[in-house]
Amino acid sequence: MLSGQPQNLSSTPRRKSRPFNFDIIWNFLTLLVLFSICGMIGWFALIFLDPSQMFNPFPPQINPAAEIPQIQVWPTNTSVPVALPPTWTPTNTTAPTITNTPKPPTITPTIFVIQGPPTAIPPTAEPSATPTQASNLPFALRGSIVAISSNVTRPDSGCNWMGVGGQVFDMQGAPIVGYTIQLGGTLASTPVDMLSLTGTALQYGSGGYEFTITDRPIASKKTLWVQLMDQAGMQISTRIYFDTFDDCEKNLILVNFKQIR
Repeated sequence: MLSGQPQNLSSTPRRKSRPFNFDIIWNFLTLLVLFSICGMIGWFALIFLDPSQMFNPFPPQINPAAEIPQIQVWPTNTSVPVALPPTWTPTNTTAPTITNTPKPPTITPTIFVIQGPPTAIPPTAEPSATPTQASNLPFALRGSIVAISSNVTRPDSGCNWMGVGGQVFDMQGAPIVGYTIQLGGTLASTPVDMLSLTGTALQYGSGGYEFTITDRPIASKKTLWVQLMDQAGMQISTRIYFDTFDDCEKNLILVNFKQIR
């Protein structure tokens, strides 16, 4: 090589280094967050469906000695029989008092004679019979009152029961449910006052009702009555009086109502 000539100092060109791609890291972190969110949602869902899971940090506290509340049972509408003494003897507790009643003064009629021609006096008209107005209430007695043995509806009661029952029908003959029946009056000088609902004694039909009066047959003469009332407590029939009998074959009185208007 001659001196004075420039030396060729060229060498292999240096390769540029590629910058590091951070997108891969961000994509990985994004996927990690998404999987974490899905996992948290699934975790909460499992705890919500079954709080007793082992991975629940706050499981419900179950006290095995806690008392389970009892189910409330509503009482049924039952008629309470009237307890009557075996024998009843009327006693007069008021001493009779004698009252001096003054006699009315005696009035002597005075006859006046009027001079002149006699005047014809028209005869007194016979009083006309005023018919008793029929009740304008919408319900009345259906058919007639019948006394039968309670073995038809109560075969186990025998002669140890006396009561009244029946049904209520509308104008088409269909039974009516939800109306109030009142039983009132006296039996052997004991007051009787009971209420029942139609539809509570299905042995008489879907609109049936029943009252238990006593635990044995007792005779009475129209001292007891039944009356029909609507759901507002308004009277919609007259009082139907009936007899009872001291007879085991007539210890059930049947009284049915029907709609007439």
